[in-house]
Amino acid sequence: MHTDAAAEALSKITRPASYRWMQLVMGIVCMAMIANLQYGWTLFVNPIADKYGWSKAAIQVAFTIFVLTETWLVPIEGYLVDRFGPRPVVMIGGLLCGIGWVLNSFADSLVTLYFAAAISGIGAGAVYGTCVGNALKWFSDRRGLAAGLTAAGFGAGSALTILPITAIIKSSGYESAFLYFGIGQGLIVFLMSLFLTDPRHVKSTALRQKAAQGSTHVQQTRRDYRPIEVLRRPVFWVMYVMFVMVAAGGLMATAQLAPIAKDFKIMDVPVSLIGITLPALTFALAIDRVLNGLTRPFFGWVSDNIGRESTMLIAFGLESVGILALYQFGSDPVAFVILTGLVFFAWGEIYSLFPSTCADTFGSKYAAANAGLLYTAKGTASLVVPLSSLLTAMTGNWHAVFIVASIMNAVAALMAWFVLRPMRRTQIQSAHMGVAAEPAV
Repeated sequence: MHTDAAAEALSKITRPASYRWMQLVMGIVCMAMIANLQYGWTLFVNPIADKYGWSKAAIQVAFTIFVLTETWLVPIEGYLVDRFGPRPVVMIGGLLCGIGWVLNSFADSLVTLYFAAAISGIGAGAVYGTCVGNALKWFSDRRGLAAGLTAAGFGAGSALTILPITAIIKSSGYESAFLYFGIGQGLIVFLMSLFLTDPRHVKSTALRQKAAQGSTHVQQTRRDYRPIEVLRRPVFWVMYVMFVMVAAGGLMATAQLAPIAKDFKIMDVPVSLIGITLPALTFALAIDRVLNGLTRPFFGWVSDNIGRESTMLIAFGLESVGILALYQFGSDPVAFVILTGLVFFAWGEIYSLFPSTCADTFGSKYAAANAGLLYTAKGTASLVVPLSSLLTAMTGNWHAVFIVASIMNAVAALMAWFVLRPMRRTQIQSAHMGVAAEPAV
């Protein structure tokens, strides 16, 4: 009752057409605040191991728990967003993220560490799923760009805080870093949540038209599919398989960067590019942060202008070629750094292309929950990646891993054009004619 009253009051407020960009920026800030939960974790592993003597493998179980809870619960959190709006979900998510890191600062047992990881994962998933879903709803005319910018906040959000966290760990201990950044990041997300708005509750005619209009270059449905309907559509599972293949393929290749650099004896060879000189492996890993953030809005913007499937064909094809080239020419230090950059650049865009394609295919009303269902593919891919170690053990080297990863990306690229494209066209055209889009499975 109170929620309905608040929504009704909010709907009477007229907003300028630029308001949706303010919503997007606040979502990006929230994403940047939760980025350290994933990308900053590596800074804490050694200090925790040194203090308690726990094995690094046991400590990293906490990271696995975080990734699984952060991905697999997003559909539920997305449903809550579609039902109650973004504000309460992000508010609670921010609190859980803060609580998780505060618990980490006091964790004196692995059980507590694992519990804190689960709390953090639930909170991060709530924030991630909400911000991406809200961007998809506000920007149906520029979904790729909006989802890409939002995802970039998560992909590159930790860049500015890595050095401060490292400094606090060295000066005051990792416990203080967990405590201070947990409280600070959680508080910022909480404050941002107060200003997030459901586009359904905005009065502005111009803003409604902006949020409702589609792209002239992208196939988009006029029908809103509920999550249970989405799961019955074969086109969803085609997207899911493609997401897993590209995510796993990229992870399998990038996880082997240290071994290949060591094998080619170039790990510590200095490389000078764009006025920067760093050891080859360090340079390659540094590029990850930059290009992994840039690629998401870039390819998202490209897809808004030439279509999702065309962009997938280009990006996934580049990834396939990049992985093969890295395998063939990675023995040269400069080529190793440049080709690693290409691999990272052609990989991170999955976090903008797939959510926007999902919303184009299944509509805006349930976009957060539906994109959340597709986002679980990230968790599935993380379970597939350890198979690369098995493949390496079976063959005696990492060469087969690169071949498999390249093939997975090539298959996904071809599926985008020859399978996903016609399936989406058929479903969208059928939905527009008011008939069942596809036989349920």
